[in-house]
Amino acid sequence: MATKKTTTKKTTTAKKASGAKAVTKKAAPKKKASPKAKTADKLSALDAAAKVLAEAGEPLNTKQMVEAMAAKGYWKSPGGATPHATLYSAITREINNKGNEARFKKTDRGHFTTNS
Repeated sequence: MATKKTTTKKTTTAKKASGAKAVTKKAAPKKKASPKAKTADKLSALDAAAKVLAEAGEPLNTKQMVEAMAAKGYWKSPGGATPHATLYSAITREINNKGNEARFKKTDRGHFTTNS
């Protein structure tokens, strides 16, 4: 038969000194500018891809889209090794989530066009 251990923990509580004033912290000032305001003129990769496809008028693969977006100054890669793979993933995710409401339509393997 197992015996039950009973241990007691000593607990200490901090006592307020009588006559001492309570100290309150001031709230940090709120930021005035939102991050969206700073990047209002920049397009996201998906927005830039939709714009490039609309201007191209023909199906493009994601490497061609990334090159065109950089050449026209709509969007540039933030330093990733495979921006075309990231764009491909984002476009297919939008097609899967939105269905017929998506901005893109897959025409051939790896090629997309606008969904008009």
